[in-house]
Amino acid sequence: MLTAASKIWSKSGLATTTTRAMPFFLSTFPAPTAAAPSVTPTGQNPSPHLRLPPPPPPRRALAFFAAAARLAALSPSRTRAMASLATSTAAAAATEVTHLSQRDASEIDEQLMGPLGFSVDQLMELAGLSVAEAVAEVYKLSEYTRVLIICGPGNNGGDGLVAARHLHHFGYKPFVCYPKRTAKILYSGLVTQLESLDIPFLPVEDLFHDLPGQFDIVIDAMFGFSFHGTPRPPFDDLVQMLVSLSVTDDLAKRPPIVSVDIPSGWHVEEGDVNGGGIKPDMLVSLTAPKLCAKKFTGPHHFLGGRFVPPPISSKYGLELPPYPGTSMCVRIGKAPSVDISSLRENYISPELLENEVMPDPFDQFRKWFDESVTANLREPNAMALTTVSKAGKPSSRMVLLKGVDKHGFVWYTNYGSQKAHDLSENSNAALLFYWNEMNCQVRVEGLVQKVSEEESEKYFHSRPRGSQLGAIVSKQSTVISGRDVLQQAYKELEQKYSDGTFIPKPDYWGGYRLTPNLFEFWQGQQSRLHDRLQYSQREVDGSTVWHIERLSP
Repeated sequence: MLTAASKIWSKSGLATTTTRAMPFFLSTFPAPTAAAPSVTPTGQNPSPHLRLPPPPPPRRALAFFAAAARLAALSPSRTRAMASLATSTAAAAATEVTHLSQRDASEIDEQLMGPLGFSVDQLMELAGLSVAEAVAEVYKLSEYTRVLIICGPGNNGGDGLVAARHLHHFGYKPFVCYPKRTAKILYSGLVTQLESLDIPFLPVEDLFHDLPGQFDIVIDAMFGFSFHGTPRPPFDDLVQMLVSLSVTDDLAKRPPIVSVDIPSGWHVEEGDVNGGGIKPDMLVSLTAPKLCAKKFTGPHHFLGGRFVPPPISSKYGLELPPYPGTSMCVRIGKAPSVDISSLRENYISPELLENEVMPDPFDQFRKWFDESVTANLREPNAMALTTVSKAGKPSSRMVLLKGVDKHGFVWYTNYGSQKAHDLSENSNAALLFYWNEMNCQVRVEGLVQKVSEEESEKYFHSRPRGSQLGAIVSKQSTVISGRDVLQQAYKELEQKYSDGTFIPKPDYWGGYRLTPNLFEFWQGQQSRLHDRLQYSQREVDGSTVWHIERLSP
């Protein structure tokens, strides 16, 4: 990447960089001491030749979770929306993505760092962040902790140095091998940043001793698309080391290899010409994939570097997939098929102990809910509502919690819907909240009643006008001939109330409240030995109290 750097690089100094934490990953720092907002649901530098430490047991152990911090601050940016991610992934799979020649890639860099106003350090920061996000997207911190980044002397190596910093802030433990350091202030500044974080720099000779046992991921950031010829020492041996590593198909016996933009040693257009090059498991193309990426056969191909402006896309006819949400990377092509039975997560969480939880389950719920809001999880008020018909047939759907107090949990819906019909016949129902990023869930069981008309009326008119019209248009759960029926009815109502007049709440729309008689708080733990604490109601001396007991996982 960035072949024009030597032509355009200014000696004026480094631009200020901002570290953005990866969505969905917990920080290594303690949680903020400020109280979480109460919300009604509706958000010494190491030697450059430091020797490798002995591998920590167990392999790929998750070290960042402190007992005092279930979730410590996630990124201030909202986590990427999963629906958006799915949409963008599908779009990327369906799009014929443009692949760049070496000449076009070089010209684009010159354009970016010339008339379009980008600096080398800006593009390097964005590229490195993209690499870190792509790694974190596939190689979850619960299984992959120790990351070796092998950096070359040029811009590709700079991308690797930036990625190392971001991976550190995501909670990973990066190690850097940077044998041929560049004297320019940009690169020395990146090294200083890593040293200030106590990220170890390793000599080359340390890498040839049980590499699979020392690292969980290896990032190849040696050479980019501007490289020509044969790698010189020590990079020739480093490339061969990765070649030897990649011939082992069993990932359980070796760390996956991630190449930045171009697998080191490949021809930028023809790829692995003699078939004896590195075979990475992940390729993170930057700006746009290079022609050699067509020869990439690994399971994970990502595009990173969300900085291509329209003039570049137009001039070079670039067809690139849309990026999901706030992400700096997007998968190219179809995600690899997986053996569903092999999907598992070894949860690492603080213990959930009887003498540490709140005696009142409503207070314990609000504690966890407020943590999910503080963590900026997407729709933390989403809950699965399960109802049962008179015939005993259960049905579940996701709804949004809109209020909670000591009287119960409130949501709103159409009184003609299937769930409403079930509740009219059987008032028993169950709720399930699942906060994946916190490794916890809450089950709630109880009886359901409609809320007062006044409550429904007040909430209805607190909603955006579009949502009010949508509630009128939709006769929920009834069969319609097509989406156009909804769109036409909505358009007519929109015109009718275009002057901003009061929109009356329909009689068939309102709220329900579930009054709990049982709570269960579940906290994921290692080896499936999960914590389950159940609160149930008991009569003691004429009063109803909550009794806590532990359930076997």
